Amino acid sequence: MEAKTPEQSKTIMTDIVLPGETNPLNNLFGGELLARMDRAASISARRHSRRIVVTASVNHVAFNRAVPLGSVVSVEAKVSRAFNTSMEVFIDVWIEDRESGARTKANEAIYTFVAVDETGKPIAVPEVTPETNLEKERYDAALRRKQLSLLLAGKMKPNDATELKALFI
Repeated sequence: MEAKTPEQSKTIMTDIVLPGETNPLNNLFGGELLARMDRAASISARRHSRRIVVTASVNHVAFNRAVPLGSVVSVEAKVSRAFNTSMEVFIDVWIEDRESGARTKANEAIYTFVAVDETGKPIAVPEVTPETNLEKERYDAALRRKQLSLLLAGKMKPNDATELKALFI
């Protein structure tokens, strides 16, 4: 299987925030944003693996900035690292200023997807070859995040978490 770059999985979904998608403060519902992020990340993971993909976990979500009614929102997703059958997808959410067109990062998230065959059995995926400095940072950090997740789930022993241990030694 030939490795792929994060850019090859890049997915951008742009939409406008409508009244039925907002809370009483006229900001986008968090759950609506999560659904948009899940769809974009799913497409990104599918582009990388060329397989059916399922959401395995939502590892991190940061709602740093409210997304007001009428905002143009872009959800950008890229596979940051692939393991055997799973892929970490990093998602950035941008708001476009109505007047200037300037983009501001509003939120980010990290999802994990697993590629499966037609029977739902996990199947191998291509590796990721990061190119930019940001892609390399996210790629390197993905292994630490995976080890932390496995530790917290009781699926890895602390002594086996070599990438995490290296942070403290």
